[in-house]
Amino acid sequence: MITIKEVKTNKDLKAFVKFPFKLYKDSKYWVPPIIREELKTFSKKENPVFNDAEATLFLAYKNNEIVGRVAAIINWSEVKNQTIKKMRFGWFDFIDDLEVSQTLFNKVEEIGKQLQLEFTEGPVGFSNLDKVGVMTEGFDSIAPMVTWYNHPYYIKHYENAGYKVEKKYSESRFPFKNVKPEFFHKAQELIKKRYQLRVLKFTKTEEVMPYADKMFDLFNESYASLSSFVAITDIQKQYFKKKFISFINPEYIKFIVDKNDDLIGFAIVMPGFAKALQKINGKLFPLGFRHILHAKKHSKDVIFYLIGIHPDYQNKGVHAVIFNEYYNTFTEKGIETCYRTPELEDNYAIHQIWKHFSPEVYKRRCTLKKSIL
Repeated sequence: MITIKEVKTNKDLKAFVKFPFKLYKDSKYWVPPIIREELKTFSKKENPVFNDAEATLFLAYKNNEIVGRVAAIINWSEVKNQTIKKMRFGWFDFIDDLEVSQTLFNKVEEIGKQLQLEFTEGPVGFSNLDKVGVMTEGFDSIAPMVTWYNHPYYIKHYENAGYKVEKKYSESRFPFKNVKPEFFHKAQELIKKRYQLRVLKFTKTEEVMPYADKMFDLFNESYASLSSFVAITDIQKQYFKKKFISFINPEYIKFIVDKNDDLIGFAIVMPGFAKALQKINGKLFPLGFRHILHAKKHSKDVIFYLIGIHPDYQNKGVHAVIFNEYYNTFTEKGIETCYRTPELEDNYAIHQIWKHFSPEVYKRRCTLKKSIL
């Protein structure tokens, strides 16, 4: 018999966060989160997303052992302002037992019905900067820190519960040696001259901070047309600056401004932390920081985390300016492999940007949806 317990205490929350460590303890490809950061994600004091959203966390038990977990999420900005009556769910993990997953699905759907929402969709987080999608391909490759990993059996549990694919994502990689500067070097000089653009380069994190709010504003503008988009609020900007920017080499952040110093393009690349995170197994102390700092400085893998171009400058070749800057930086750093985070398969504009690098799709994932009317 499966019993469900709502997470209400700090002890329960730690159990919720640590469950995947048991579920994936034998996996070579799962990348543990930093436990301290995961706990902050669900803290109403730490995470300002709770100003516009709420989450109810559940643990599933069988024979007095935890066998599954799920976060049932409502983003009220999405529901009220965009009139998208979606019941979100994420952080969804379970043993290969259909009764376990179905019981967790039932809890999510029950909340959605009580709130008169129209459908459930997951796995997703609170916003577009959270992890997304259940993996359907690529189980034999290590997962970047910015994505979820799951066992191959997950998808059959969704299908058994009546869920249908809603959005498809792909993840690609390419060797840095595939990058040929002749595709963008000459063009980027012409583009900078034609539109009177210049690149802002950084060597210290504190140099980035004065531009960070403008970056998030541009993120909201450039991604607004995507089907899954929920805008980042002003208070969330402060949280994300604190959470992400300190993990990124300032040299890996590229901003492009026009003649009025208005930000019209940006890109953020993260060092590959996956192997370091596997070594520290969720704990920054006592030696975890050392592994993280070493990866930040010396990782030969990089992950293209975000690229945003102002709508007025899209399809004008601004990405060539960005690529030229990264080519110079990556050459100096000895980068070997470039990875891309999950991208919607129907986002054809972003796929066109990468076509000259002969990317290989090495993972696929999707979100799934079910009507609860």
